[in-house]
Amino acid sequence: MKRLTRLVNAAVAVLLCAVLVFAQQQSFPVTSTLTPTTIAGRPVALDAGGKLLPWPIPDDTGYSYSGYFLSQWTIVWDQFNRQRLPYYYCCFDFDRTTFELTPDKNWVNSTGYLRSMMEGFIERLYPYTGDARTLVFLENFFDYELENGLTPEGYAWSRVPYPSANPGSARYSGWSSHGEDYVEPHVVGEDGYAYLRLYEITGNTKYLEEAERCADALVKNYKTGDEKNSPWPDRCHAHDCSLQGGTGMFPYSANVVEPIMLFDELMRIGQGDVAGYKRVRAGCWEWLMKYPMRNNVWVGYFEDVPGGMENMNQVIPLEFARYILLHPEKDPQWREHARDLIAWVKTTPKWPKYEVHGATVTTEQGDGKQFCCNEPNQCCDSHSARLAAAEALYYAKTGDEAYKQAAYRTYNWVSYFQGLPAGAHAPYSGQWWFTDEFSDGPRRMMDAFWAVPEWSPKGESHLLGSSSVVTRITYGSGAVTYSTFDSDSTDVLHLDFAPAAVRVGGRAITTSKDLAREGFTFDAATGVLRIRHMASREVDVQGDGGAIPPMFVTFDDPHEAAGTALVGQYPSGVIDWGDGAWQIETPFGKFGTFTVLLKDRGATHAAFKFYAPRIFLGIDAYNDGDADATVTIRSAETSDVVVTLKPKELRRIRTLWNVPSSAVTFNLVNGQGLRFDNLAYAYPQ
Repeated sequence: MKRLTRLVNAAVAVLLCAVLVFAQQQSFPVTSTLTPTTIAGRPVALDAGGKLLPWPIPDDTGYSYSGYFLSQWTIVWDQFNRQRLPYYYCCFDFDRTTFELTPDKNWVNSTGYLRSMMEGFIERLYPYTGDARTLVFLENFFDYELENGLTPEGYAWSRVPYPSANPGSARYSGWSSHGEDYVEPHVVGEDGYAYLRLYEITGNTKYLEEAERCADALVKNYKTGDEKNSPWPDRCHAHDCSLQGGTGMFPYSANVVEPIMLFDELMRIGQGDVAGYKRVRAGCWEWLMKYPMRNNVWVGYFEDVPGGMENMNQVIPLEFARYILLHPEKDPQWREHARDLIAWVKTTPKWPKYEVHGATVTTEQGDGKQFCCNEPNQCCDSHSARLAAAEALYYAKTGDEAYKQAAYRTYNWVSYFQGLPAGAHAPYSGQWWFTDEFSDGPRRMMDAFWAVPEWSPKGESHLLGSSSVVTRITYGSGAVTYSTFDSDSTDVLHLDFAPAAVRVGGRAITTSKDLAREGFTFDAATGVLRIRHMASREVDVQGDGGAIPPMFVTFDDPHEAAGTALVGQYPSGVIDWGDGAWQIETPFGKFGTFTVLLKDRGATHAAFKFYAPRIFLGIDAYNDGDADATVTIRSAETSDVVVTLKPKELRRIRTLWNVPSSAVTFNLVNGQGLRFDNLAYAYPQ
């Protein structure tokens, strides 16, 4: 994640020395108003009142927001398959011409909370897409840590995840800049909660066992805290929980909400030492209310920051606000506490904030003199997404419209960072962080649709959020069928059809005004379906109409270098592109990931064939030319589709075809500036 620290001697390919150089500014305004013409190098779009609109399609919030987290997933999946980085280096850079990624082997490797953030992302992404590859990736990601990242048996902190690894190391034992062989207890709680949720998704008990080991270690090493000592230290030696030796050990971290979440969930499902969890959880809560909630000393989160009482961060208070908004029964003062935590982050003088065309952009951390990170048009998407998520969830819980509007503008700012924007970077040279841009930011962007379902893409069906994890889901034309871990769950969906029947465990349920009992509500104007099911985990929604759920050729999977001519099949068994008329190209214009275009930019005709007949559903098209471009899409089996794109316009073209095609042709007028991405198709029904 973006830090107060930067690389030393970054120009040479050697391990970084342990000296930390801070981004310094001795005096700064707490809030600055900025009116940049670009964000992340991309031209801003404003409404009539001068307020920021989303990117890349200003009048399509659903496309723009979903484009952010779907593009980040596309890049993660590409890296997983191409470079086989099951644990990932903490950060990377990319060539601004070829857009090829180069992992940075010279900086501390983030491990523990990266897994937690990634689990949170995939937990939401899987039900949204129904893509089982997301779970394949996630299990591989966690299995690597189980094999390479746990403390030894017999330690005070036994068989729990190390928080980080030395630069370039494939095994974890902490970062030697802070000391050797240490843990960060709050990360043990955060990572343990992720293991528990992964167990609930998959049913694999090895993840439950690791979650219980994390919780048991927290119970074993718990101490009553005070103003200068939290229930667990920020960082301590793994073998005996001591603070002596090394420069990074420190007795205080305000981040007890992550262990609390782990205890809560284990108690709820009746697993492990429930009595011990209950006792320690009560002590943690009492300490949290007595100290951080009163004095706002929100310190002790990041793995590459030395311990101390001055450097505050926004992660802990905003994640706590999110927790009590989703679980108000845990805190009788949830409304006041959530509001105060959001307000503190937006007003604290510890680090600068920016108003960018009406969007509130928050940086990450600071002590009032030193802070992270760069100017807001370059970085900080994940942290602003967290702020927006807290405000959107506050609106969802209270109906306060001001929070919805604030969240909307900030989410709009975040949307400019999707893919690999060449005009942006994380702090200190060209680093990008797998934590921030590819797990933390996307998971908090996905909260947008859960909190405000009408923001989700029109003409598509998605499960947007659930009070339980989703274990299985399939989409069909006019159908969504899924299972949750809990029988009692409240789920939010957006449908592109009207539900004729909603069944729970095979039994039809009826409408319910407030979902205090089993039933559902459906808003025909927005397509939002809310379901409360209590008798079964199995839910089946059926209706008339609805689009055929698409499969996509993203031109990133499998990855080919820019300039690669498509000859024959790509992907294998899907499309035959012929003799090289089409070629892969870099992200460009309003596309954040790899694209396809015609090698002959002046061509007026092109075609491709399906390896076996498929239903061609459409494609995204961007016109970088200076004149209107017209695309006529034709298939012998069905009617033509004609679309005209204005200069610099991005359009999601949908054919509405429902019969399979063998070949698809494109006839172009003024098509020299056209690029394409996200080719959508389906198997015959």
